[in-house]
This record gives sequence, structure tokens and C-alpha cells, in this order.
Amino acid sequence: MEEKTNYLREDRFDEETIRQLGNHYREILRLLGENPAREGLLKTPERVAKAMAFITKGYNENPVEIIRSAIFREEYKQMVLVKDIELYSVCEHHMLPFYGKAHVAYIPDGYITGLSKIARVVESFARRLQVQERLTVQIRDCIQEALNPMGVAVVIEASHMCMQMRGVEKQGSATTTSAFTGIFLSDSRTREEFMTLISNKYR
Repeated sequence: MEEKTNYLREDRFDEETIRQLGNHYREILRLLGENPAREGLLKTPERVAKAMAFITKGYNENPVEIIRSAIFREEYKQMVLVKDIELYSVCEHHMLPFYGKAHVAYIPDGYITGLSKIARVVESFARRLQVQERLTVQIRDCIQEALNPMGVAVVIEASHMCMQMRGVEKQGSATTTSAFTGIFLSDSRTREEFMTLISNKYR
């Protein structure tokens, strides 16, 4: 029996933006000592342009609206935690990747959002030129603004290629950042519960 597939990849890019980016990457290759006209590099400028357009697609998204697209009235007032959200971003200082996981929690005050929206907010802010510290705060502030919960907690653990590939070249290094609002700041027990939950690995 012939195998059928429904997979169809469709990437949408602004053609003029890709063209201009490709011209710049072609010149970068030349300045690095490469020959952009050789067979292996002929389409590299366009590929890199499309890759960077995808990696930075968060500039064209509104994370607050992402959450507001799925808000529901609910009287639940305990912690909502989405942990181990994979994130991939680009350091704005060297334009090298950093990657890791985000742990995001909030305590509702009358409204909740779809769980997938939390992950989408993380991705939307990550898909920009970033520093981890700002990324952590942006995620926190977005959820606070969109839901107005009793508190928000965000912790990000990430590895930075700018430390592993260049500079000090410390392969095992990792960076942790955190940001809190509301009850996560004022109530140490709530904050400790959050930290305990994200450190536990359930089997």
C-alpha cells in the first residue's frame, strides 16, 4: 500500500527583506575570505536570510494578544505552572544562540489562559535578539499585564554559545535568571513552593 503523507511545509517570508538580507550575507561571506560564487555557497545567503527571519519572527507578534486570545473566567486560585518550556534565542551581543528551558507560573485572580499560550509567549519573546535577563522580565510582565493575576513567577535556565564557542569557552556553564510579581514576592512559602516544583523531576 502506498504511504500517504499530509505533511506540507510552508514558510512565508517577505521577498524583498530576504533579498536584501541575502545581499548582506553574500558580502559577509566575501569579507570572511570565502567565495560566495562557489557551488556549496551559492544559495547560502538566501538560506541564512530565511533562517534569521524565522529565528527573529517574534518581532511581528504581540505576546499580550496571544494570551488575550484565550482568556477564560475561572475561580481557581491555586498555582498554575508550565515548566520545562524549551526556548531558543539569539544573544544580541554576539548574535550566537542561547537555549534552555523556561518555567512559568501564575496564580489566577478570576481569569486563566490556555496552557499553550504560556509556551507561545515564551517563544514570541525568545524569537528576537535577546539577553536572558530581559527575556525573563518580558515574559513575567506580559502575563501580569494580560491576566492581572495575584502573582507571576518566571525562571529561565540556559546555555549560551557565546560562552561555549568563544571567549572563556566554558562548555558546562549555565545561566539562571528569575523574575517575580505579587504573591511570589510577598509570600516566601508560595515562592518556595514554585522553586520546589520546578526542581522536582516527576517520572
